[in-house]
Amino acid sequence: MKTLIKLEELAMFILSVFFISKLSIQLSWWLYILLFLSPDIGAAGYLFNTKIGAVTYNLFHHKAIAVGIYIAGILTQNEYLQLAGLLLFGHSSFDRIFGYGLKYPDYFKHTHLGVLAEKKTAIAS
Repeated sequence: MKTLIKLEELAMFILSVFFISKLSIQLSWWLYILLFLSPDIGAAGYLFNTKIGAVTYNLFHHKAIAVGIYIAGILTQNEYLQLAGLLLFGHSSFDRIFGYGLKYPDYFKHTHLGVLAEKKTAIAS
């Protein structure tokens, strides 16, 4: 089932890239990558505490907010709003491919997709 969910998120990511390519806004690839990674600024809330961190992270990673921004862009014929919505949507899908879901307020690694596994590191002898 996890593979199916990851494939679904990959399809949504590809769809966001497709719709971005249809906008008349011309971006260089380095700017696109910078903007694509910008929603992670929401993690800065964790500098205060896990509750604030979860709220700020989730604001920048909630797909309904992304869709709302995109629709607002369509209704106002503002391609920059459309771009912002598509970037948020694509970023959220990309994160979820790797298991980074919406956060619970108790712990950064506690997401709506489960608890992120701790990375095992080998100790050289």
